Amino acid sequence: MHNDNSNEYIPETYIPHVESNGTKEIWRTLIILSILTVVDIVLYFSMPPLGGFRNITFIFLGIVKAYYIVASFMHMKHEKVDLAACIIVPFLLVIGLVAGLLSEGSFWLAN
Repeated sequence: MHNDNSNEYIPETYIPHVESNGTKEIWRTLIILSILTVVDIVLYFSMPPLGGFRNITFIFLGIVKAYYIVASFMHMKHEKVDLAACIIVPFLLVIGLVAGLLSEGSFWLAN
């Protein structure tokens, strides 16, 4: 008779499998967002207030931070391309609309 004890449960040696639940990715996102925020604050106080470059820089940094928030905390980077396109394309159209309205906003005053 063969006695196979390889599947026997021994409480002293049992170590359960532990999963990270994505905490490493959350910390990485927090560090990236913190660095972007510090860069944003430093640039705000170091750049001259006049000029379009300053505005473009802050808009760009805001969009990058919004991307990280949406991708990480709203789980958009794990979604299918079609669902992401349903959210990104209307956003880009609204940005285009706002840009068009801002550029044409002085049309009536330019007589």
